[in-house]
Amino acid sequence: MTAIKHFPAYLHDIQQEIEGYAKGFGLDFYPIIYEVLDYKTMNEVAAYGGFPTRYPHWRFGMDYEQLSKSYEWGLSKIYEMVINTHPAYAYLLEGNSLVDQKIVMAHVCAHVDFFKHNYFFSKTNRKMIDGMANHAARVRRHMARHGQDVVEDFIDTCLSLENLIDPMSAYIVRSRETKPEDEDDPSDKSGRLRAKGYMESFINPPEYLEAQKKKREEEAKKQKRRFPEQAQRDVLQFLIEHAPLEHWQTDVLEIVRDEAYYFAPQAMTKIMNEGWASYWHSKILTQKALDASEVVDYADANSGVMATSPGRLNPYKLGVELLRNIEDRWNRGQFGKEWDECDSMEQKRHWDRRTGLGNRRLFEVRKLYNDITFIDEFFTLEFCVEQKFYAFGFSERSGNWEIMSREFKKVKDQLLKQLTNRGQPVILVEDGNFENRSELLLRHVHEGADLDPGQARDTLKNACKLWTRPVSLLTRTPTSLEPVLYDVQAANDRAPKSPSFMK
Repeated sequence: MTAIKHFPAYLHDIQQEIEGYAKGFGLDFYPIIYEVLDYKTMNEVAAYGGFPTRYPHWRFGMDYEQLSKSYEWGLSKIYEMVINTHPAYAYLLEGNSLVDQKIVMAHVCAHVDFFKHNYFFSKTNRKMIDGMANHAARVRRHMARHGQDVVEDFIDTCLSLENLIDPMSAYIVRSRETKPEDEDDPSDKSGRLRAKGYMESFINPPEYLEAQKKKREEEAKKQKRRFPEQAQRDVLQFLIEHAPLEHWQTDVLEIVRDEAYYFAPQAMTKIMNEGWASYWHSKILTQKALDASEVVDYADANSGVMATSPGRLNPYKLGVELLRNIEDRWNRGQFGKEWDECDSMEQKRHWDRRTGLGNRRLFEVRKLYNDITFIDEFFTLEFCVEQKFYAFGFSERSGNWEIMSREFKKVKDQLLKQLTNRGQPVILVEDGNFENRSELLLRHVHEGADLDPGQARDTLKNACKLWTRPVSLLTRTPTSLEPVLYDVQAANDRAPKSPSFMK
């Protein structure tokens, strides 16, 4: 990688100025370290996800070639990058105008404020630069011992499954450990109901206690037979704990899983994060940092960031417009029971209680929400109509993608479906000993979107490589509400699945 250039003094002065304005508006962020990169080095760092060091793998080279060609052909340009660490590291593109650099610095201040205070980033590793370097060293050691091709092929397999994690596991408890029952308290085992002494024979007759005891014993036997006891969302963690992998393979899979969890909050808050940064770079520059001679250049650059194209969602545009809408609504008192119960669009259009709570509400939203909860709560009918949103889909009649509806509910539902689990299917580990053959059964949580059979089978093949036994997936097809089972053999073919399972 090209040597990183010294940070110029004039850019340092601009940084101090922009950060002073940002703090004056109430933003609170980690110290930011900037580096100036030429476009080639910028593409190299971008291919590594913003980190200067990653483990060796061909996909980073592929990403670099794609970014380089896109830049050379004028299709895209990376103005800035910032990573979620403490201190935060950000990169500026050499050759950008001073206006562009001001935009980037203001944008970065808001990003780092979001990283620091948003709840969904609170569980991430703030020293991930060291973590990535450590991962790279471990993978290189495995390659030196087992061969580059062998390790790289295994990484390919792991990366094809990296989305099979539980993004919410860092914030909620999926299952709790149950304390062992007290051996000296037979009532816990027998299901005896609390009763005073003189009512004991009526409340807890012997036949009732015996029936409860048998019921508990049967449930205990069922729980012992089930593996895992409950369907498990984190497929990668299950494979790490139970798949017959060599030590180095387990280590590589843990690396892939660790990095998948690090990047998960960024996917969960893309619209909010970019909207927050765009909102503040606009306010900082237009109200404080721009000279009169720079306004036109700023407007030209900002319009390119906010531009939308038919059929594509621009997270910058949606995020900033929704935040501005929230600020305006809370400044005018357009919330609460009275507002919700008002049915007059005309009255709502002129509603102004002069509450002035917009700024405070914005910081609350920044702290507590992710994209799904953000859209679910604040994407209102009035906002949908004002911004002219529509739902689109593929028309079998014309063979083209077309506008299907402008109905608010359909538009919002389609938007939420795109954001749920990052638009990817939810897969659970259903049974680690399927049909008592040490086979793995996965289950697709069907919520209206069908799996692509080809991609499903390719994924199962890679899961099969890790499990070393046949892997099956339970899902539904578009033509039937009955469950359908895809399965992939690990080695020899065997008899087809029993149809009784699908009934």
